[in-house]
Amino acid sequence: MGAPLPKQYLPLLGQPLIRHTLTALCGVAAIERVFVVIAADDGEWDRHDWSAFGPRLEALRCGGATRAESVVNGLRQVRGRVREDDWMLVHDAARACLTPAHVETLMNEVANDPVGGILAVPVADTLKRAGEGQRIAATVPREGLWQAQTPQMFRHGLLLDAIEFAPSVTDEASAVEALGLQPKLVAADATNLKITYPLDLHLAEWILQNRKADS
Repeated sequence: MGAPLPKQYLPLLGQPLIRHTLTALCGVAAIERVFVVIAADDGEWDRHDWSAFGPRLEALRCGGATRAESVVNGLRQVRGRVREDDWMLVHDAARACLTPAHVETLMNEVANDPVGGILAVPVADTLKRAGEGQRIAATVPREGLWQAQTPQMFRHGLLLDAIEFAPSVTDEASAVEALGLQPKLVAADATNLKITYPLDLHLAEWILQNRKADS
């Protein structure tokens, strides 16, 4: 992002970006607890007042160097407080345009699934594979391709086993796939974008402002 603050704390409509994310997650009545995995030395978290979210929100100061490391550290820290078959939803803090409806759709679709599943959107654009000199080497058929989003929803025991088995993955579904299982794809939409580049902040502002205007 090229900013002095980690992107989860960048201002978005006058609030830290992560507050929008937490508002959506805490707006889902079926979620019993929201754990925020942060670095042990994260001083920025303490500069903000999170009391409005009540006791459902809890920071776990066990973040790692990668997403997978942070997730597995969080899963280990709550072991004993949750059952192995309890559902866990892993979400990117930077997906600040998440809505409770997105989460509820995932939960309803996956609640009785033996594996678990993720929010995702079918790929709409033509895909090109780059070759030498940034020339097009091939056009990749997009049929059957989906773009993974979060939350990703799996049972605690399965997810912990999966990430310990495949610690270098970039999302939880990939770890579960490494065990030979097939997570379910649950259709979401493009508004659940991950804020990665400066322009994404403007897109997120537009989405959130227009969502308020329509409500």
